[in-house]
Amino acid sequence: MAYLDDEPVGWVAVEPRTAYPKLRTSRIPWTGRDEDKDDEGIWAVTCLVVRKGYRGRGLTYPLARATIDYANERGARALEAYPMITQPGKEITWGELHVGARQVFTDAGFTEVSRPTVRRVVMRIDFEQT
Repeated sequence: MAYLDDEPVGWVAVEPRTAYPKLRTSRIPWTGRDEDKDDEGIWAVTCLVVRKGYRGRGLTYPLARATIDYANERGARALEAYPMITQPGKEITWGELHVGARQVFTDAGFTEVSRPTVRRVVMRIDFEQT
């Protein structure tokens, strides 16, 4: 959850990738990749939401950064996100950006793994195991 002056203004969905059955059948995360879809050590960020009236303030940036510690502290070996690639001058509806924008995850430290479509990218952080 994200709060601004004690007001809840946003939230992010992050948990083991296996908790999202649609990820197993979607081509987005798997195009060009040969990886175990049932690996519970890989977590996924699937949705970032900022309440109407609070959008456009950059609140998705701290939400994306918070997913890193959250997943790492709970034993994730890696964390993935599947954001949109935004193009200057091209409008993207708010509903399309529920997965976040590439720049948000780049700024948080994620790196690009693959680009399965013109408008979608798979980004990831691998955690060191202790």
